[in-house]
Amino acid sequence: MKKELKLTDILVTIVIAIAFGIVYILWGTVYYAVQPLGLHLDQLLYGMWFIAGTVAYFIIRKPGVALLAEIAAASGEFLLGSPWGLTVLLSGVVQGLFAELVFMAFRYKRFDLKVATLAASASCVGSLVVDALNGQIAELAAWNLALYLLARFAGSIFFAGVLAYYLAEVLEDTGVTNLVRPLTTEDFTDMD
Repeated sequence: MKKELKLTDILVTIVIAIAFGIVYILWGTVYYAVQPLGLHLDQLLYGMWFIAGTVAYFIIRKPGVALLAEIAAASGEFLLGSPWGLTVLLSGVVQGLFAELVFMAFRYKRFDLKVATLAASASCVGSLVVDALNGQIAELAAWNLALYLLARFAGSIFFAGVLAYYLAEVLEDTGVTNLVRPLTTEDFTDMD
């Protein structure tokens, strides 16, 4: 399989990302609704903002797709009136880059649940870097920070790891991905 991005790959990635950009805007309502409940329940939902990169990568399966998807999703979210303003663009770049580093570490050849959860965790780390630079977590007491981190990682692994992986699997099972990815020898072997 050729690894360079074609125009079709870029366009499909952007369509996926725009769909998730809309989800991201709507997800903000849910995020803000649980914030008053405390105990960092909002952080359990935070991982949804990393899902575009993982889903796009598992569908297109080429270098650069996760980064492009997160940037495009963040751009769509920004254009739709994100309450976080321009910082959402920085977050998209960093989260996509951190996920991309995981896919790169596996030489863009692994498409399993383990890689999805590692990419989700890496995006989570990226989001924490941005939060730290913005001064959002420096004031938390140790127990509160631990709860914050636990909730953020758990939500990230669930949404951007497990959910993204199985969403891509469902799309794979329907045959939709055959429209954007040529069949491999393994695909023909599975049909026998």
